Amino acid sequence: MLIPLPESYADLAAEPGPRMLIEGLALHGVREVSGAGSNPVVTGWADEIGGWLASFYKDDSIPWCGLFTGVIAKRAGKPVRQDMLGARNWLKWGNAVTGRPVLGDVLVFERPGGGHVGLYVGEDAHAFHVLGGNQGDAVSIVRVDKSRLLGARNFYAIGQPANCRRIWRKPDGGLSANEA
Repeated sequence: MLIPLPESYADLAAEPGPRMLIEGLALHGVREVSGAGSNPVVTGWADEIGGWLASFYKDDSIPWCGLFTGVIAKRAGKPVRQDMLGARNWLKWGNAVTGRPVLGDVLVFERPGGGHVGLYVGEDAHAFHVLGGNQGDAVSIVRVDKSRLLGARNFYAIGQPANCRRIWRKPDGGLSANEA
């Protein structure tokens, strides 16, 4: 982790998986650059994925929640797609979650002007707690209203890790309203 997790999420540091969660937590705290210029870590994720993304993605002012999710998927050995910058395109990835989302599932949300994607790290009665990129211009954990959920996905070729479960958390902090 680049910066420690908030105390209310410190338990996540001891989770043994899933791999996408571990990769995402390792990037907690990466921030985009305000104004002119870009964080080379964020733009470097497009280079790491390669293909069209490497030639297109040159500025961290372009929404990057899909890019964050893509790079952690790649690092976790999961397949990546060239259309992953569009958050709603994650609804085509992997397997649809038919029950309730659990730890490490990819969550896709609607938002004004587009979508948002991140990983489930918990929930309370009204919101999912989401580890994602471009949340307050950083890799962070925010609460997103459950009514905004479009779908949940996962990609387990040989079975879901045993620790994938629902996690109930205190509803600390306000709801995220726009992750762009």
